[in-house]
Amino acid sequence: MSGTEVPVKQTVVIADDHEIVRQSLANALAEPGVINAVGMQVVDQVEDGFAALAAVKRHKPDLLLLDVSMPLASGTEVIKDIQRWSPNTRTVVFTGIEASSLLWSLVEDGAQGLFSKADPVDELLEKLPMILEGTPYIAPRFKKLLDKQQAITELTSRERQTLTMVVGGMTNRDMAEAMNISPKTVDKHRTSMMNKLNLHSVVELIAFALREGILDQSQGS
Repeated sequence: MSGTEVPVKQTVVIADDHEIVRQSLANALAEPGVINAVGMQVVDQVEDGFAALAAVKRHKPDLLLLDVSMPLASGTEVIKDIQRWSPNTRTVVFTGIEASSLLWSLVEDGAQGLFSKADPVDELLEKLPMILEGTPYIAPRFKKLLDKQQAITELTSRERQTLTMVVGGMTNRDMAEAMNISPKTVDKHRTSMMNKLNLHSVVELIAFALREGILDQSQGS
């Protein structure tokens, strides 16, 4: 028996409905020296949510790389189930969706990593070792969105009402009449709401409301 022990490769399942994404990630993770000295062992690549659940149950991998939007079962559904079937698997989500309400639910459901598909893969590769060791990580662009989601919960009822009316196209005078308060008080609520959300124009507010589902596309057009 050799005195030099060969390091055991950590295992990973990749779940994404695009083959080019799966294969690119698999190639990067398997490369020695990228994640660790020996690389990772990609034990399965799957293209839908049901297959992701089956692969995790079968392999009990160290890591699941998971897209949010997939056929048959969404990323949020998968995250909830795998904690029951394979509690030691670290789940890392990568997505192009930027709705902070969804991102918030992913974190609450147990995602240990949250990465944007718009960011370089190097960020994912750099942060995976610490995630595998138990330290969560959220990409900076998502952290900003989550801060806004937290800010929404801190809005007063009047500020929430003002937000809805502003994105609905109402003027301060219209809002004052609807809420039976003075235009000056409306302006106070409006300023406070914008400051809490760290938004600086109605255009930014409407974009935010569209992304969060506060305003639908027909209202915004």
